[in-house]
Amino acid sequence: MKSMSLLSAVVGMLVAGAACAQSADELQKSKGCLGCHSFDAKKVGPAYKDVAAKYKDNKDAEGMLVGKLKEGKGHPKVSASDVELKALVKQVLATK
Repeated sequence: MKSMSLLSAVVGMLVAGAACAQSADELQKSKGCLGCHSFDAKKVGPAYKDVAAKYKDNKDAEGMLVGKLKEGKGHPKVSASDVELKALVKQVLATK
C-alpha cells in the first residue's frame, strides 16, 4: 500500500515537472501573452517591466495575479494550468 502511495506521488511530480519543462518564454508564446504584452514596451497591455515595478513590494502579488489570469477578472481569462500560470507570473514579476 505504501509503495502505491509513493508511486502516485512520483507520477504526480513527473506530470508537474513535464508542465514546467515548457519554458515561461514558450508558455507566453503558446498562451498568446505576447499579443498584448512585451517585456519593455506597452502594447495593448502593460509592459512586463512595468507590472514587475508595480508589484515589486507586494508579497501577495503572485497569487493575486494568478487568480486574475485564472478567473478572467481584470484580464482576459488564460487557459492554462495552475503550474503554467505560476511560471508565467513568476517570470513577469522577475522582469527588470
